[in-house]
Amino acid sequence: MDQDIAAEVIACSNCFSDSGLRLDAERIGQEIDVVCPGCGESCFKKLPKAGVEALAHRYFVWGSLQRVRYGGAPLVQFNSMQTTSISVAPWLRSDVVLIERLLGVGFFHYGPRFWMIGEVEPLKALQKKRTRDEIIQRILCEYPARTMDVSETFYRLRVSPSDPTDLSQYDGPPSQFAGKGRLDSVGHPVLYGSTDLEVCIHECRVTAEDETYVATLSPLRPLKLLDLTVLLEEEDVTEFESLDMAVHMLFLAGKHAYRLTKAISERAMEEGFDGIIYPSYFSLLRLGVMPFQTTYGMSHRRFPTLREHEQAKSIPNLALFGRPVSAGSVAVTCVDRLVINQVSYGFHFGPVGIH
Repeated sequence: MDQDIAAEVIACSNCFSDSGLRLDAERIGQEIDVVCPGCGESCFKKLPKAGVEALAHRYFVWGSLQRVRYGGAPLVQFNSMQTTSISVAPWLRSDVVLIERLLGVGFFHYGPRFWMIGEVEPLKALQKKRTRDEIIQRILCEYPARTMDVSETFYRLRVSPSDPTDLSQYDGPPSQFAGKGRLDSVGHPVLYGSTDLEVCIHECRVTAEDETYVATLSPLRPLKLLDLTVLLEEEDVTEFESLDMAVHMLFLAGKHAYRLTKAISERAMEEGFDGIIYPSYFSLLRLGVMPFQTTYGMSHRRFPTLREHEQAKSIPNLALFGRPVSAGSVAVTCVDRLVINQVSYGFHFGPVGIH
C-alpha cells in the first residue's frame, strides 16, 4: 500500500450519518487498508481531503440544483471564506459540522448570476414576437452548415409500428401526427433520428414492455444541415449577451420552449436546409454530468481551455425536414427488432429542508 495515500485519508463513508451521504461516499471513496482517523473503523471506503470536497460538491451543490424555465442554479455553495449560514434537516446537522471541520469551509445560500436563470439577452429576445425573427436570422448565420454525406448512417426508433417491415413507417410522420415534437409542426413534419442509439431509446421513452424497432438509415445524396450542437466562439461577449448560451439553454429546456425551436426549424427549411443537428435534451443525463457548470460565476463554456470538454457534452440528434424516405433523399438500409435486456441508472443524492 502507498504510504502517502494512506496518510492523506481524513474520513470514510462510515463517518457520515445521512444515508445519501454515506452511499455517495462509498462511490467516491477508495479501498484502502488503513484505520479511519475519524471513526476508527477500517472496513469502509476511505476519502482524502479531495474526496470529501468532491462529496460535498456532489451532495450539497449539484444535489441542490434547481431548474427554472431556462437555466438553473444550485441553492447551496461552500467555500473557505464564509461560515455556515444555512439551516439543514436534523439528520444532516452532524454531517455539516463534520465537513466544516474537515475542509475548513462554510455552507451558504448561493445567489446565482442572473444569466444562470435565463437572463440572456438573445434568449429573451427570442421569446418576444417582435424580436424573434432577428435572433433566428442570427442563429442561421452564426451557426455552421454541415454536410451529411452518403457514407454516414443514423438510427430511428419506432414503438409498435403497424408493420415493422414497411419502410415508410420510419419516414417523417403523417400530417395528423405532426406538431408534437421539438422541431416539427403542423404542415412541417420532421424525421427524428440520432447517431447515438442509447439517446434514441431515451428520446422515445422506451419501456421493457414495448415492441420496439430500430431502422438504420443513410442519405442518398449530400444533406445540408444546420449544426446547432457547435459551441460558438464569441469574442468580447459575456454570458448575458451570448447567443451560444441562449441556444444551449433553449435545447435543455422542456416543452415550453418548443414554440421557439419550431420557429427556428421552419425558418431553416425556408432557407434551404435539409434538416438540423441539435443537442439532445438527454445529453447531460447520457453522460452523467452537472448542467450549467461554473467557476466563480462564469460558465465553463466561456473558458477556452474547456471548450473541447464542453463541446463533448452535447450529443447530436438529427431532424430531417419533410418525409425524406419517400422523397428519395434518405434510404432505410435495414430494420431490426430492439430488445431491452438490461436497464441501469446512475444517481446521487442531495439535501432536503435547506433554509
